[in-house]
Amino acid sequence: MKDVDSLKGLHTVRTMQSSKKRSIPRVQSSSYLDLFMLQKEKERLIKENERLLMKMEQTNKRLEEIDVDINKLQEAEITTQAKTDIRLKKHSFTQNTPKQGEKKEWKKMSLNY
Repeated sequence: MKDVDSLKGLHTVRTMQSSKKRSIPRVQSSSYLDLFMLQKEKERLIKENERLLMKMEQTNKRLEEIDVDINKLQEAEITTQAKTDIRLKKHSFTQNTPKQGEKKEWKKMSLNY
């Protein structure tokens, strides 16, 4: 299922730096600068990857907690339903219902004005 987060956006657009294009032709002495910039980008991406892994770990942990809570609530609901069924069987409501051949009589009450 696609949602807004899975759509491509500005974070996927390639910039001039990421596409390795320059407005000024390359100078031979700029290779040190390129090495430095690539190293910094690598470090940034490694840190971002670590943050994403931590976030994924937290998300998975929370999902497991939610599953445990759902299971507990479902078990509690089942036991409550079972107790209610037992009580209903004890207090049978069939006494007030008319049998097949009988007619149900109207309840009468007097009203004083």
